[in-house]
Amino acid sequence: MKKTLLSLFTVFSFSLVMAQGNCNSSVTVAVGSTITAPAFTNETGTAPTQLCGLANGAGTKGKWYNFTATENNTYIVSTALSQNNNADTRVIVYSGNCFGLVCVGSNDDYNGGNTSQVTFTGTAGTVYYIAFDNKYSQAGFDFTVSIAPPPAPDRLSFTSTPVAGITGTFNNCIVDMNGDYKDDIVSAISTTSMAISYQQTGGTFTTTTFTLANTTITPSWSMAAGDYDNNGYNDLVWGSGSGVTFLKANSNGTAYSTDRKAQNYLVQRTNFVDINNDGKLDAFACDDNAPNRYYINDGTNLNHTQGGIGDFPSGGNYASNWFDYDNDGDIDMYLAKCGQGGSGVGGNIDQLHRNNGNGTYTNVATEANMANPEQTWSGAVGDFNNDGWMDVIVGVNSNSNGGTNVKRNNGDGTFTSVTAGSGYDTITSTGREYVAQDFDNDGFLDVLGSGSTIMFGDGNFHFTPNPNTYPLSAVDRPIGDLNNDGFLDIQNGTNILFNNGNTNKWLNINLQGIQSNRNGIGARIEIYGAWGKQIRDVQSGTGFQNMSTITAHFGLGQETTISQVIIKWPSGIVDVLNNLTSNQNLLVVEGSSPLANASFTNIDFSVYPNPAQHTLNIKFNDSISLATAQIFDLQGKSIQKSSVSNGTINVEKLSSGTYILLLTDTNGKEYTSKFIKE
Repeated sequence: MKKTLLSLFTVFSFSLVMAQGNCNSSVTVAVGSTITAPAFTNETGTAPTQLCGLANGAGTKGKWYNFTATENNTYIVSTALSQNNNADTRVIVYSGNCFGLVCVGSNDDYNGGNTSQVTFTGTAGTVYYIAFDNKYSQAGFDFTVSIAPPPAPDRLSFTSTPVAGITGTFNNCIVDMNGDYKDDIVSAISTTSMAISYQQTGGTFTTTTFTLANTTITPSWSMAAGDYDNNGYNDLVWGSGSGVTFLKANSNGTAYSTDRKAQNYLVQRTNFVDINNDGKLDAFACDDNAPNRYYINDGTNLNHTQGGIGDFPSGGNYASNWFDYDNDGDIDMYLAKCGQGGSGVGGNIDQLHRNNGNGTYTNVATEANMANPEQTWSGAVGDFNNDGWMDVIVGVNSNSNGGTNVKRNNGDGTFTSVTAGSGYDTITSTGREYVAQDFDNDGFLDVLGSGSTIMFGDGNFHFTPNPNTYPLSAVDRPIGDLNNDGFLDIQNGTNILFNNGNTNKWLNINLQGIQSNRNGIGARIEIYGAWGKQIRDVQSGTGFQNMSTITAHFGLGQETTISQVIIKWPSGIVDVLNNLTSNQNLLVVEGSSPLANASFTNIDFSVYPNPAQHTLNIKFNDSISLATAQIFDLQGKSIQKSSVSNGTINVEKLSSGTYILLLTDTNGKEYTSKFIKE
């Protein structure tokens, strides 16, 4: 990563400069140069005393430099250079003059290392002073003064903005908490309090602090959100090193009750998901030292169960990602494993749990080619090539047993590694958090992963890193639209990286379940337009520990019209909306736009006899290989699902009435027609 950072800057000269002792005798350096600062043992300079927010007091010696901004632009002063070998430095940048210095920025331990970097907006003709001290090291180092490169075409820049009111130690949850379908920020302060920063107009926030009955634990490992009592207000689960606690919102979201579960275990990823598809959200928790735990919702309580979905005896369960990988209409689960330190010894490798449709799950990782041995703490899941099948990028937290692995869903229950040539084959950085979202709204999913950057997808499994690095925590970086502008932002502690956006269009979709769970978690959303098809599965808890927005976000490139939106709810109800415009936040209530109201064409095939009594025959105009047939009533409720045998479907058990037939071929394309059952 350091080599990448260095290569971003145009360096016109390299010179050895002996720094002078204080601001008045500072050495002038040029923008676009690399400067070698000798060891502090050779200096007698005065250490800066105006520390501009740096902790632990001043050093005993200092080095002082100055430069004049050559244009109005973003400037970077950095020691994050490969030749410094992570040298321990502190830097402060000032404006003003030596008799009245004004803090511009300061840094210590840039991007999790020991180096330092300050990025700031400079004004042409203004003199800026740079000061280093010897607080942590006497060694010499190199530093650069450069103009930040512009974003690559159609790529992004972010503006890091402190947000007053965000507080607490665990700032890793972005979700709507007051029912207005705008993303808010949840921060856990202690075992007896938390804060919610509610989004207002223009990316401002109003914060409320809640007193809690003692939760016993804090979300030191993960947090997830979902409305498990279906009252319209999201609840929380905190995962810690000694179990979980649930926080349930009251009827108007103004207070939270505490349900500390008795089980003591090391929690990793937590999720809300309707495991048994009864319309009520359950909770899942990865156990690091034993088979996984989950809590089944009986309508009143969440009841503990262990085993059945990830039973490896010594655990190693790090991140569970719930999505429909085989397009059969029910939710499956990919389980990222630590691989016993990356060795994969003893079978502690990634798992893929197929939903059997009856509340049970089967690990099919081996036959699906998803028994990945990499030491992964999470994986980014999404349809990266927009073919209607969910793919997986297996992120790595260690390169000891292989690097990041890009897995394409073949649509037949198997996955193929397409890492070679993807861009991930040349990336050696590692990390815990891998999450798929379309940050630049070009219609192709990107990945926020290791290296504090974004890998931008092109829709054909090629990924390019953003030329800008971002001041991100290694793990605490939930994602959401925090100023309601249609571009996804990233939270980083008490700061928000607001996405500066571009001219691309977007669509945000929120769901309100009626027969399904209130959030619509587990629903499949499909959108169609001139570009083809995009899909999202609504999830609670992605990546390793953060809770990112439940809102389904779609980038549209320059397209302004969405021809059709299809929501397939966990209940089996299907809603269809036609001819929508871009750049809007859409709320869909389950059953409000049923499949029966959609306009259907069946120019590709015919059904006969129609009306039918016992058997419905299907005849395609071209050679089509069918995978499944699904029948819906006029309210959009799924009535029957089966394979198609010799072009016929048995409809004998259907009651008399009008129905909608939905056919899916082996390439994932869908065809619809109405028919009458006598």
